[in-house]
This record gives sequence, C-alpha cells and structure tokens, in this order.
Amino acid sequence: MPPPVPEQLSRTIETLYRSESGRVLATLVRLLGDLDLAEESMHEAFAAALESWPQTGIPDKPRPWLISTARFKAIDGIRRRARFDGAQRDLALYMEAHISEDSPDDEEIEDDRLRLIFTCCHPALPPEGQVALTLREICGLTTEEIAKAFLITPGTLAQRIVRAKAKIRETRIPYEVPTPEELPERLGAVLQVIYLVFNEGYSAAAGAEVTRAELTGEAIRLGRLLLELHLTELRPEPEVTGLLALMLLQESRRPARTSPSGELILLENQDRALWNREQIAEGVALLEKALKSQQKARRFGPYTLQAAIAAVHAEAESMAATDWRQIVALYDQLLRIQPSPVVQLNRAVAIAMRDGPEAGLAQIDAVLGDSSGKDGELANYYLAHSARADMYRRLGRTAEARASYEKALALTQQEPERQFLQERIRQLK
Repeated sequence: MPPPVPEQLSRTIETLYRSESGRVLATLVRLLGDLDLAEESMHEAFAAALESWPQTGIPDKPRPWLISTARFKAIDGIRRRARFDGAQRDLALYMEAHISEDSPDDEEIEDDRLRLIFTCCHPALPPEGQVALTLREICGLTTEEIAKAFLITPGTLAQRIVRAKAKIRETRIPYEVPTPEELPERLGAVLQVIYLVFNEGYSAAAGAEVTRAELTGEAIRLGRLLLELHLTELRPEPEVTGLLALMLLQESRRPARTSPSGELILLENQDRALWNREQIAEGVALLEKALKSQQKARRFGPYTLQAAIAAVHAEAESMAATDWRQIVALYDQLLRIQPSPVVQLNRAVAIAMRDGPEAGLAQIDAVLGDSSGKDGELANYYLAHSARADMYRRLGRTAEARASYEKALALTQQEPERQFLQERIRQLK
C-alpha cells in the first residue's frame, strides 16, 4: 500500500491537473492517436504522481514527466491486451517504433493544443458535442462540473461526450490544424463554441442564478488560448481578438448585474462603480486592435461589432449619457453582415432609447409579431416579450404591458428573471 499523500502535495497535484491536463492530453492525443486512450493514460499518470512524488519529490518539469509516464502507461496497457488480441500486438509494436522518447518542447505542446481545439470543434460534431468535448478535454472540467453548469444530468452529458468521441473515430476526423484555405470556415466553429460557452455563463438558460462565473471564465480562458497559440500567424484573423474583447467587456459588468441576494439588476439600474475597470481597459485595447486590422481589410466581423457596442456601454457614465446613435449605427452594420431576429430586437431596444418607446415598439412588432396576434420569428423568446412589455409600460399602456410580461414569464426558466417579471407585473396593478 502506498504511503499517504501529504495534503499540501495533494493540493499541488490537483492544481497541476487544472493547469496542465489540457496540454498533457493534447500531446498524448498526437502521440497515441486516440482520444480515449490518451485520456485514460493521462489519468494513470496523475495517479502515478500521487504514488511516487511523495518519495521522489515533484520533478523540476512536471509536464514532461507526466507525458512520458502516460505514454508508457498506454504502451504497457496495449501490451497486456496484445496477449489476447493480435491487432493490439501490432499497435503496440507500431507505437514502440514510432513514439520518440524525447520530451516535446513547449512550442510543440502548444501546437498540440491548437490541434485538439480544432478536433473538438469540428463541424461534423453536433454543437452540444463540441461544447461538451471542449470543456472536458481543453478546459479539463469534470463531467459533473459541466453537467451542473448546463443543468443536465452527468449521465446525459457523458453520453454527449461518448457520441462525440465515437463520431471522431467513425468519420476519422483528423487531429490537425486546418490548412490556410480551410481555416476561415473552421475557425468560425471554434469561435462559435467559445461564445456558446460564454453566453450560457453570462445569461444562464435556467436555474437559480443569472450568471455562471465558471463558464464565462473558461470561455475567456479559451479566447486567450487562441491568441497565445499564435493562431493569427496562420492567417490574420482579427475576429479572435474581437471575440476576446467582447467577452471581457461583457464580463466586466457581472458584479453589478445581481444584488447581494441574487435579484436581477437591469443595465439602467446597475452601480457602474462595480464594473471591472481592468477588464474594460483590456477589452477596449483589444477592440481597437481588432478594428484597426479590419479597417484595413474594409470589413468588420460580428464579434468585433458586438464588442464595439459593448464598449460604448462600458465607457458611458450612465444610460442617459450613452451614445445611442452610435449603438444603432453599429447594429445597422451588424444586421448587414449577420442578419438575425435577435440582432433586430437589440437594435429595436436601442432605437427606443434614441427615439422613444413608440419607435422601439414598432421595431419590436416587426420581429415579434404585431398586436393582432400574428406570430413573428421570436414568438417563443421571452426577452422579446419582456422588451415589448417595457415599451407598453413606458407608454402607459398598462393592460398590454401586463399581458406581454405574463407571456415572458411563461417562457423563462431562470428564477431571477421570473422574480423580476413577477415584480413588474405587481407594479402594474
């Protein structure tokens, strides 16, 4: 029986797992050629560290030690299975012949992480599989942590991961960075996955909390990772910078979005002194860099334009001092390159702030459906009904405001949103 692991060493290894497991796994996938085998051998390597490091001490370079240990754990496992399976014997011989004993350098490991990101976000995988794999394999979150964040059972989440891995094997998705010709199309999927993770954390679809900081934090970490991996050297793509800017600017408002007891606080009522000024400064600097690059190309990407909108909010001293004309103009540009009913709704709210609630209501009716009952594209989107209700409330049309708030209430599953809408309905009586 191995000696007990000192508590401090155990915490150190746990911290190491959080910081290094993504790098270790990415390199093992390249060396072993199989995601399941790489994950299994990585966990065996960390278990081996718990056994041996109390006697030997933590290596000067833990990452190469873990990669080397995991690699040989995998070969030993294949050798054991090879006694009963000829195909496994051939695989063991191949791996022994082709896996170098040299430790990969830092640059090679970072290239491995980039390859793994593109594998997890391959368009052949369903979106929910891409998100689950990315959080599991790149961010190192446990199945239970991801399931809790998305309010699903660990079993359901595990099945998504299993199906995604099976799809990678069955369709032989290559573990590689796309060619320069493929990159624009493939990069879009990676950015979309990161933004999906961020949005679920920024405004949770259901549950007792408005935000989930662990998800917004992981999305920002992934955004930073793309920049650190020198992705732009493959083909300059300022949208990577634009997305990181957008997430930082949005995240900067999180401390002010709920009260100490968890109630939702709208933008107009937020204490702007609570906004994170360091994140705002970094976000604005990144935005300026993205805008400068895109201005040269005479095209602006959707993430950069959304970041520009967020920056106008972030730099305004109050709702009244916000440059709503500029925000509407930015939404106009966004609609031209990425038309969607949600963008139209957000533009309608900005128009209401610029021109008054009557003008905003007319725009909301265009996407939600007019007052005669004809449904629009956002008929089941609670924020659209809530926005319409607010226009009616500001116009003094109490009965119509109450009806729209009740529609919104019936559609939302987030508890703070429900409490907010119920309070608005009470105020109308």
